[in-house]
Amino acid sequence: MAQAVQAAAQRQYHQQLAANTGTTLPGNNPVPRGPANDVQAADAGMTEENRRVLEWIAQLMKPTTREAALLELSKKREQVPELALILWHSFGVMASLLQEIISVYPLLNPSQLTAAASNRVCNALALLQCVASHTETRGLFLSAHIPLFLYPFLNTTSKSRPFEYLRLTSLGVIGALVKNDSSEVINFLLTTEIIPLCLRIMETGSELSKTVAIFIVQKILLDDIGLAYICQTYERFYAVGTVLSNMVNQLVEQQTVRLLKHVVRCFLRLSDNARAREALRQCLPEPLRDATFSSVLRDDAATKRCLAQLLINLSDNVVDPANNQQLMH
Repeated sequence: MAQAVQAAAQRQYHQQLAANTGTTLPGNNPVPRGPANDVQAADAGMTEENRRVLEWIAQLMKPTTREAALLELSKKREQVPELALILWHSFGVMASLLQEIISVYPLLNPSQLTAAASNRVCNALALLQCVASHTETRGLFLSAHIPLFLYPFLNTTSKSRPFEYLRLTSLGVIGALVKNDSSEVINFLLTTEIIPLCLRIMETGSELSKTVAIFIVQKILLDDIGLAYICQTYERFYAVGTVLSNMVNQLVEQQTVRLLKHVVRCFLRLSDNARAREALRQCLPEPLRDATFSSVLRDDAATKRCLAQLLINLSDNVVDPANNQQLMH
């Protein structure tokens, strides 16, 4: 009952929003122009905070006011539960955000991206992450293939701070997509170049970028379709396994538990596949077999259990893969 009332109220709100911010063509069909183009006509009971949010969204439509609006909305995105719905369903707003993203493509190669330009586009990306995170807009976000607009950013290699910030924020959008274990998301990503892009960042990015990139790969592996895809050919398995092994060798020096726990879980999930398990018996990095990481994992019981299970899987005592799934979540 409560859900029905909430849904009815939401429909009424959107209808009112369309009526307040649209024009009417023959046939009385409202054509929305953006949710705050006529804020004065909005509901008199609207809070000042919500009124400001709608004003900022309207300002996204104007190049002269967009930068300030992006900054303000990116700050408020966690505080406005329905912001994703308003952004998506407001005419022209998503196009404005994509325009911000496309506008910096010429600055990527050769590397001309300034800190100010990076901050501005990252504010736009933060709003896209808001849309990608929401259950009601995630599927629409995928259907429009919007993640593909981020891939040129993930494909950059400059180590400068503006580029690193751009890559990290772009990874955050993809991370928001995979966070809820949706097969629809995984199916979409597998039709794109996300795995090679993440693998490159896992090798050469900052620690934080590596962490988000391997989180995305881990989420893909946790899906049965994703695991089957990566283990379908030797080339795919080799690419993933090699990068994971290289990360292990780097972690021998750095001893970063945040990265190590994802590496262990990726190897554990790979061991659920019979062909991959056979290969890992030969090529699992030695530091995962001995006590190299015992000190860094001393206070991480969950990762220690995952590592122990991985070694059991690679012995002759193979257990039900369902047990591994429970350990990895």
